[in-house]
Amino acid sequence: MAPRAIWKGAINFGLVTIPVGMYTATESKTPKFKQLRKDDHSPIRYKRVAEADGEEVAWEDIVRGYEFEKDRYVVFTDEELANTTPEGSRLVDVVQFVDESEIDPMYYKSSYYLVPEKTGAKAYKILADALKEKGRIGLAKVSIREKQHMATVRVKDGVIVMETMYWPDEIRAAEFEELEADVEVRKEEVDMAAMIIDNLTKEFDPSEWVDRTREAVEELASKKVAGEEVVVPESPEPTKVVDLLEALKASVEATKEQKKEKKAG
Repeated sequence: MAPRAIWKGAINFGLVTIPVGMYTATESKTPKFKQLRKDDHSPIRYKRVAEADGEEVAWEDIVRGYEFEKDRYVVFTDEELANTTPEGSRLVDVVQFVDESEIDPMYYKSSYYLVPEKTGAKAYKILADALKEKGRIGLAKVSIREKQHMATVRVKDGVIVMETMYWPDEIRAAEFEELEADVEVRKEEVDMAAMIIDNLTKEFDPSEWVDRTREAVEELASKKVAGEEVVVPESPEPTKVVDLLEALKASVEATKEQKKEKKAG
């Protein structure tokens, strides 16, 4: 069954408008657990209750409130919230183009595929080819579900990908006392750290990265379903603190051997 678009709108750049559908580009495969009653494994459900009296509240009696002071709210209707994003509510409005290296990955939230409607297929291909040729990404504004986002538009394998972003004032400053400590760093130590980086540097291959936790949970679940005995392994002993310089030297040698083995393989 073909995936369904979760949003429909258009990419707008210059005077060109390209009708598109938006599809999620990622999915979480983290094992999901439900809370159960211990005695009979009956699933636990949660009710919507009012803090004032503990009474359950029906969906039709729930409104959205903005807390402007502690425990003080103003209530918004759906229509009022829809009007807070008047700027092209169905547009991925590309306002400038930048080099991808200019944007710190910390800004990125979620990835979506933008797929053209039939009437926009040619304009879509033109934009995708031009982005690829210039090696640039578009910086855009888009409104999804009554919320405006910053976003980037780039090309991956011929498909235009949109990544929603955090706004600049949502990125916390890295202000930590620990970073202000006056520590002495020797050139020899930095050189060895650089050698470790060189020894572990290679092209990214997605197929090499596997979620071992998910595999372990699925394997353990299969054993439990089959009624097999499950033995919990002992926890490893904490790693002993070693001399930093010696640890760096040992790491250089270990990563050097890893590099040789991979070349030989």
